[in-house]
Amino acid sequence: MSRFGGFPLAGLDFYEDLEADNSKAFWTTHKDVYEDSVKAPMVALTAELEADFGTAKIFRPYRDVRFSKDKVPYKTAQGAVVSVAPGTGWYVQISAAGLFVGGGFYAGSPAQIAQLRATIDDEVRGAELEQILGKLTKAGFTIGGEQLKTKPKGYDADHPRIDLLRHKSLTCSKEFGAPAWLDKPRAAKEVRTTWEAMRPFIEWLGAVVSGAPART
Repeated sequence: MSRFGGFPLAGLDFYEDLEADNSKAFWTTHKDVYEDSVKAPMVALTAELEADFGTAKIFRPYRDVRFSKDKVPYKTAQGAVVSVAPGTGWYVQISAAGLFVGGGFYAGSPAQIAQLRATIDDEVRGAELEQILGKLTKAGFTIGGEQLKTKPKGYDADHPRIDLLRHKSLTCSKEFGAPAWLDKPRAAKEVRTTWEAMRPFIEWLGAVVSGAPART
């Protein structure tokens, strides 16, 4: 396996062109660019980070169109995730827009979402999460995730953490675009540093989703 040397800008150009012509003909003609400038660097990057974070799943480039009205065949980004619990982990992505690094609780069962809310409701654990998210926000992360438009059942509208309780998923992320270091080995250091900054958040979520009881 080759050592990670950065994400070549040819990979970003590949996705920009794919957005304009998302067809099998284009993919077949330019598959070598995908393999060399997108997939191979992502494999090398995740291998370099594996010792500190765990084994990554690199997503397939093909969309599942079986039950979708949108029959566009190829994804316009290459993502990889390191899971720490069901639906929870670190994430990295390359696309025409450049480098995107994030993580969090992306998807879960009703029971897991209920456990997340119960832990946010807990005075001690909920305050821990607020503190973690406050530090991430100050560090330039964007806090996101799907939210209810109204309060969840069983919680008061004036709950001190009502905005967090509305979340059905909870994430944080940074968009780096295409900085001068993107096609250099330094890119691995930047992803590593970003994931490390997120570690308290990911570990907090991982414990909750795994079923760890809230502290009282």
